[in-house]
Amino acid sequence: MKIKIAVLGAGRWGTHLVRNFASHPDAQLVAVVDSSKERLTQLKERLNLNHNVVLADNWQSIQSQIECDAVVIATPAVTHYSLIQDALQQGFHVLAEKPLTLDAAECQQLSDLARQQQRQLMVDHTYLFHPAVEQGKAVVQSECLGELRYGYAARTNLGPVRQDVDALWDLAIHDIAIFNTWLGEQPVQVQATGRVWLQRQEGSVGAGLTDNVTKPALLEEKDLADFVYVILTYPTGFQAYIHLCWLNPDKQRRLGVVGSQGTLIFDEMQNDAPLTLQHGYFEQSGDVFTPAGLRREVIEIERREPLAQVCDRFLESIRDNQPVSVSSGWVAAQLVNILSCLSQSLQQGGTPIKVPQLAE
Repeated sequence: MKIKIAVLGAGRWGTHLVRNFASHPDAQLVAVVDSSKERLTQLKERLNLNHNVVLADNWQSIQSQIECDAVVIATPAVTHYSLIQDALQQGFHVLAEKPLTLDAAECQQLSDLARQQQRQLMVDHTYLFHPAVEQGKAVVQSECLGELRYGYAARTNLGPVRQDVDALWDLAIHDIAIFNTWLGEQPVQVQATGRVWLQRQEGSVGAGLTDNVTKPALLEEKDLADFVYVILTYPTGFQAYIHLCWLNPDKQRRLGVVGSQGTLIFDEMQNDAPLTLQHGYFEQSGDVFTPAGLRREVIEIERREPLAQVCDRFLESIRDNQPVSVSSGWVAAQLVNILSCLSQSLQQGGTPIKVPQLAE
């Protein structure tokens, strides 16, 4: 029997979720809800949705009119907590767009509620289902990189610019999730500095600008930073450096882990070879260091859409009534906890913040 799905939110990402569930052999799309009737009409025409799919601008008004097993939430992050709480209390399984909420304690509450209701709560951390990320984890854990030294990532583009969260909350979660997965650990300390240009709050002091260029910028809580630089420190001493910006036309989606024997690179912009291993090391003779063993290896990966894998795993978790451990509510809570600490550091001009460990 097909699992009946309702999708809340038909924006950019919600459209992709609708597309996947509408065509999935194990799912039946029963409803799409969005505040814009025009957007719903365009979506129905573009995806040629079945005439039986209910299109509505209010979720509460149709809950009693449809048969539904699961709710997929692709609305702004500030709306997630109440929508997910309501869905779980109504007995629906839930797949939510990242971040789960903007508060780690709320994430934990929702995870506990899902467990109490015996319903599955999964978060759409799409990159954790990317074949390059899955294969990259195996490469790092094989120890072929030698001693791990540091990591780096760049996630930049000209938009989209969000009005509900800053570039940190919009972009960093992807790279943090990948680093955590590849390293198999969580950061214990974080730092963040940033700048605001586009959405400066009235009355904010400097909005990321300072009279002394050597002094870290202080951001107000309501400032939406356009550029953020992040440093993650892990228990082993490994550090990852992340460059985030949504007003840079030099589009980058690149992440690397550097070891004593080479660097593993995930470059999403390289469609033919997104995952590569750049071998290389130094041979020392006295005070001279000579590069050796230089060669580039393309790591073969399966060709499949990561979001399709997310939808597959969500439906599978409902059928088996087992959580998806790689992208559970608990994983989401840990990531939100890290982002909250980074926000605190950002507002304090880059002060190092210890990351408290969450009790599962």
